[in-house]
Amino acid sequence: MYPKGYKIEIMNTIAEYVKQKRKEAGLTQQEFAMRSGLGLRFVRELEQGKETVRLDKVNQALGMFGMQAVPGRMDE
Repeated sequence: MYPKGYKIEIMNTIAEYVKQKRKEAGLTQQEFAMRSGLGLRFVRELEQGKETVRLDKVNQALGMFGMQAVPGRMDE
């Protein structure tokens, strides 16, 4: 069983990473959405750390920066 709050922690980490990289690239959320092929609403929800976003779309966003979220064991 995973520790309580692990999803929130993971999504917050991804959210901050995407937001930081997007800003470093000088892109607005709308520009990032258009370039990545994602919807603006999804980009906003991702950057807010929403826990229920689709992994394929998360990977589409991360792919813009050469990254990918993959399943793996969590260290206790």
